Amino acid sequence: MYIPESRFALWADFIERTFLDEGFKELIAKGVINGATSNPAIFKSAILTSNAYKEQIATLSHCSPKEKYEALAIFDIQKAADILRPLYDAGDDGYVSIEVDPFLCDDASATIAEGVRLHRSINRPNIMIKVPATEAGYVAMEELASKGIAVNATLIFSSEQALKCAEAFRKASEKSSVDTVISVFVSRIDRAIDETLRDRGVRTGLMGILNAADIYNRVEALNVPKCRVLFASTGVKGSEFRASYYIDELLAPNSVNTAPIATIEAFVTGGDRTLKLPISQAVIEEHRQNVANAGVDMELVIDQQIDEGLEAFKVAFSEILNALE
Repeated sequence: MYIPESRFALWADFIERTFLDEGFKELIAKGVINGATSNPAIFKSAILTSNAYKEQIATLSHCSPKEKYEALAIFDIQKAADILRPLYDAGDDGYVSIEVDPFLCDDASATIAEGVRLHRSINRPNIMIKVPATEAGYVAMEELASKGIAVNATLIFSSEQALKCAEAFRKASEKSSVDTVISVFVSRIDRAIDETLRDRGVRTGLMGILNAADIYNRVEALNVPKCRVLFASTGVKGSEFRASYYIDELLAPNSVNTAPIATIEAFVTGGDRTLKLPISQAVIEEHRQNVANAGVDMELVIDQQIDEGLEAFKVAFSEILNALE
């Protein structure tokens, strides 16, 4: 834990083979991070831009593009899991997440089958299977967690999504005791609406945080065994906010923040370690009303972000497969 007394953890939202041998180990040794996350976009950047994968790719000519991708990704996930294993054995997280094929997001049985297969193929206890928060995803999350597989519910923008994930994990907890996280995406909401809010005199860089704080309040109130909120999409783009802004402002007991390496480094060197959450519902609702008065329909914004997030992962996954043909 980065702040043990409040059970606040930092995870690296980055996987790349050379980094795992160098900076990743250093961050762990310094007690900065105790977990890692990946997604199709992260693997796309790593596999298509790093020379570290060329040698293995050359041995996979007989494989289909998806088989090549999985071989590359599984190697990295196993490597990260092995590096993190001492933390896991000590009860200090030590998890690394890998996402199922995003094109399976509306097929519960296929998602379950792939989650089980990936978990077995990686063959490490400290793996979280990432499942997008769709109607099929909720079914898959419950089944995977019921089987004792740690699950990272991802691409969550709304309290409705989060509560359905929490319910899936609550049901699963009756059959198996396993760690789960509910990954709430933050900065994408602000980037979608801040220009409009700025033009209309409403504070920017706040709705994403308060939306996440609302979800945090609701999930924490349910007290689902071994389930935490994880704040994702916490990097800052542009210069309007300090680099560690979305870590500083979402510092919360019993939570995880997964962030790009530069964001984590900015937090470690100059971030604010004061706990900011929970935030009262009155404060959340007041700003939500200000946003509505500015003409922003948050339900529509959230629906668009869910669709765009899924599409972005599908595009990244397709680009990896096309490049590996």
